[in-house]
Amino acid sequence: MLKAVLVGGAALAAAPQAQAADYPVKPITLIVPFPAGSGTDAVGRIFGSELSAILGQQIVVENKPGANATIAAAYVARAKPDGYTLFVTTNTSHSAAPWLMKNVPYDPVKDFTPIARGGNLPFILVVNPKRPWKNVGELVADARQRPGRITYASGNSTGIVAGATLANRAKIDILHVPYKGTPQALTDVVGGQVDFMFTDLASGLPFVQSGQLRALAVSTAERSAIVPELPSMAEAGVRDFDLNSWNGYFGPAGLPPEIVAKLNAAINQVVSKPEVKQRLAGLGFDAFSGTPQDFGRFVGEQRDLWGKLIRDAGIQQQ
Repeated sequence: MLKAVLVGGAALAAAPQAQAADYPVKPITLIVPFPAGSGTDAVGRIFGSELSAILGQQIVVENKPGANATIAAAYVARAKPDGYTLFVTTNTSHSAAPWLMKNVPYDPVKDFTPIARGGNLPFILVVNPKRPWKNVGELVADARQRPGRITYASGNSTGIVAGATLANRAKIDILHVPYKGTPQALTDVVGGQVDFMFTDLASGLPFVQSGQLRALAVSTAERSAIVPELPSMAEAGVRDFDLNSWNGYFGPAGLPPEIVAKLNAAINQVVSKPEVKQRLAGLGFDAFSGTPQDFGRFVGEQRDLWGKLIRDAGIQQQ
């Protein structure tokens, strides 16, 4: 009897390892916390297609937008940690939302397993081309002349914090107009209902290239290699302004190490392909990756950094 129990226990202990070794044996769902047409959605679908080819299983992209990406994040946090529900997200859910919102139904560190960085989504400041501003200095000067009259849209946390940081650093009074997603916000800036916004390159660049929007600067301390013609915010006259949107992949807490290792290797393989990096760069995405451990440390650091940015900007929790 004792021998049978021991054998049975050993078989049960070996079962998860066997499942991890065979992973994946069915389609994987990749949750995106923003609407279709957003930068994260476009990038996630490219990664999904590449990962499908590497892993030999279909990657099903599912959009769950809303509430600063917390709806999708909470869904993934509650999912079974078997590798079949994954999360591609940004600083919105893991760095900013815990500080912007009073009640976030998850812990951005404890409730997730970091798998790999995907890269960065640089942000640019864009304005309606019918507005008179040709550079950030002109926008700031006009805002000082007309306090509370100039509006900025946001479709995610980076847009919220970037706009508030501009107001704080430049000492101007501008009116925030929040949207559920970047595509809707861009539509209204193009249509002239809102004056300007900070948007990721993947979403905003096509509008800039078509002349529907005018880009004034990148949201980082230094110029971007993807759009080197645009000045940094420091060059544009706004000091201590350095905001970037990171992108990465998670599973629920408790994801087996063997599955994490397999997914991390696959993501690193994707970003090592020159043709994929070039395709992503065309969307305004800087693709790179690393180890799960490095990504986990980065997530914790970014949570603290964004907390400081949000406090400095004086943004109230909702």
